[in-house]
Amino acid sequence: MTSSEYFYREYPCSDNAALNCDRPFQTAQEIKGARFCLECGFPATIPQGSEIKGNLGTYQVNDFLGARGNGRLYAGIQLQDQQPVIIKEYLLPSRCFNEKEILERKESFKRVGGVSLADTKTQNFRLVHTWEAIADEKGDRCYLITQATEASQTLRQYLTQHGAMTAEQVREILHQALQTLEFLHSQKLRFPSNQIQQGLAHGNLSLDSILIQVENQQQYIFFDDLAIWENVFIPPNIAQPAPCRREQDLEALGLVAFYLWLGKTTNYSHQPLDPRENEHWPNTDHNLKRFIERLLRLENPFPSAEAARFALMQLPQENQVSNIASSPESPAKQKFLGTKLIWLAILPLLLLLGGGILYYFFRPQPAENSKYITWSGLVDKFSQVNNVPSGKFTYTGEQDGTWSLILQQQVGNSRLEEIFTKPKPQVKAEFNYEAVSSADINNVQQTLEEVKSGKKDFAITSLVSDITDKLEKRPFAEDGLLVYVAFNKKDDNLAYALGGQITLEQLRQIYTGKLTNWQQISPKLPNLDIKPFAPTEPEAIEKFQEIVFQNDPQDKALFAAKVDKLDTTKTQNQIRREIKEGRNTGIIGFGIIAKTWNQCTGYPLAIVDGNQPASQPLFQRRDHRQINTLDDLCQHDNYFFDVNAFQSYPLRYPIFVVYPKDKSRQPPGSTFAEILTTRQGQCLLSKVGLVALQPIPDDLNSYACK
Repeated sequence: MTSSEYFYREYPCSDNAALNCDRPFQTAQEIKGARFCLECGFPATIPQGSEIKGNLGTYQVNDFLGARGNGRLYAGIQLQDQQPVIIKEYLLPSRCFNEKEILERKESFKRVGGVSLADTKTQNFRLVHTWEAIADEKGDRCYLITQATEASQTLRQYLTQHGAMTAEQVREILHQALQTLEFLHSQKLRFPSNQIQQGLAHGNLSLDSILIQVENQQQYIFFDDLAIWENVFIPPNIAQPAPCRREQDLEALGLVAFYLWLGKTTNYSHQPLDPRENEHWPNTDHNLKRFIERLLRLENPFPSAEAARFALMQLPQENQVSNIASSPESPAKQKFLGTKLIWLAILPLLLLLGGGILYYFFRPQPAENSKYITWSGLVDKFSQVNNVPSGKFTYTGEQDGTWSLILQQQVGNSRLEEIFTKPKPQVKAEFNYEAVSSADINNVQQTLEEVKSGKKDFAITSLVSDITDKLEKRPFAEDGLLVYVAFNKKDDNLAYALGGQITLEQLRQIYTGKLTNWQQISPKLPNLDIKPFAPTEPEAIEKFQEIVFQNDPQDKALFAAKVDKLDTTKTQNQIRREIKEGRNTGIIGFGIIAKTWNQCTGYPLAIVDGNQPASQPLFQRRDHRQINTLDDLCQHDNYFFDVNAFQSYPLRYPIFVVYPKDKSRQPPGSTFAEILTTRQGQCLLSKVGLVALQPIPDDLNSYACK
């Protein structure tokens, strides 16, 4: 989960961590009724004695306890029966969220803030019991009311106070935690909106979200701060986390166990301790070490919490192996062992030879490396996706959008449209694509209207700014825009003169007509008229205006009046024509990745956003480095998009499957999203101009990536 230390940078906190700073609390103590920190203007803490009204009761705030996760904690009571409660306050300050975003976050929080068993039975699985989620209708705060867990502290606080746990204590913590994860991942759960879901990933397991209680030398843990509601309050300028997966919970638990056993989380240089380095591990209980490594997906990962808990129960005790090894042998056995010594002398040579051969053919694939942890947790092939509903389903997208183009691409002997229409032939499920025309740039939400009205079962689009709470969206890949200028092998070409990069601000001025000659950017550039072109896809134009213009109405009006729209292929043809005629061309264009990455007429410029380093997501395959203006981009198979580098690329955006929320059955859109996020789906999409959600090993020879 994204660390809250990066939140609220719009407030000039002297500690550079407004949520964790003590000055908002000091302000509330010193000035009665103060609403904002005197130093930076960040919301002050809730005054002692304040009352918060909810649907299930009224709660009085007593003591401020500090910050945890994405909010601030207070001890309080429910006034009706004087029961102790914990109040977690979440903030939506106006410098970080606009009015629409504040309203959307409040509505989301009221829907998902807290879970309970769907069958209304008493919960007894070490989840902190949530009472209700409250949104301040007139303010910028939300509150989660939970049952007070007496004499509890976070595992991080316990670690600071008591130091490392013994191997036996770590085993007990793991046993309780895996029981809770097994429950959380498998039971039917009910949200405050009455929506029922079969299983849920915690998504935010850490030393800070697990509470510990010690009674009579017995330790009991409780899970708190689930990602499904914590993530609601991540500011929009922070990269939003990917959907939580249950495999990630096991990996996070493994890291928690590693830290508990060591008694610390960082080295002397304050760098996080890496469990892949053997010197960090204790020398006792090698069985426990191997078990935690499996949780961390460093080797042979567990498929589920249930499997991990079963393996933990079968795990030999710390000294079991050594006790067996030291038991006395009978004379007959000693004679037999003498014969074996001869073989033992030869055996290492045989093992070295045989091991070398076996390693060559069966050496571990990079997918097991920590870089590919997320990849290794994906379902392998379409055929392994469960609960695919039978029937014929119709879905939609923009007629001139990314998905319409993607489906026409060829992989092997088949077009993607053929592959995705019947992805699981053994099931009578058919997904037929019918695009809608969105030629009117002011009606880019037409695809969503088709789903809302029930005319289509789901949609694939990146245009989700007007999505309602009746629709669900699930990302399955990253899309983006590439900005390109003329490129050839001469050193005096425009891409070379620009140093292979351009800023967002320069793009804004070019596409609003404020920059008309390249020398206005730098005297070192050629004295050449700038000729900006925009593509014809409404999707691309909408995203360009959103990212580059920040949807400024004046910029959008100037763009519409001054910039010619031309199909991307025609723009590239015009560049080629001018180069062939021996002219220096000042053309600049942009377009969706699928139309701009697999060509060498236009050089895709790295993008600079403010003071950030230039971001170039296109990498040279052989040396695994960013491309530069000396590379021969006509060798299309020699470069690719680096998934990690793409995360910082300013012109990127996710592409979603959007479908109606349906509590009664598995929606076909949800199933289609699962198909697209298998290894097979991610591989196919990465071959035709989309960027996978996670790094894909370079040397895969599995069916999924052939």
